[in-house]
Amino acid sequence: MVQTMNKFDMRGKEALNRMEEIMNSTRLNDFLHRKEEEDKKKSMILWGLAIIGAVAAVAAIAYAVYRFFTPDYLDDFEDDFDDDDFDDDFFEDEEKEEDKEKEEE
Repeated sequence: MVQTMNKFDMRGKEALNRMEEIMNSTRLNDFLHRKEEEDKKKSMILWGLAIIGAVAAVAAIAYAVYRFFTPDYLDDFEDDFDDDDFDDDFFEDEEKEEDKEKEEE
């Protein structure tokens, strides 16, 4: 009878050990599964940032090419507009008026 009790005790301990092993493997699988999900999220974020960076780089290159090939009209405008002639005309008018006033006196 004692021997049969030991058999059941040994089987019970084996069953407990197996249950512990199963629980540990389940926990390990859950942990690995969570790790995979986190890696997927990180990779999705990295892909999103890579796409945004690529679009920004293409836009910057397009803008640089546009600025390089677009003529600068402001330089042409500044060359056509001569400030010196305007100032001379203005002072000539004042001098003419002063001369007229002196002649009238």
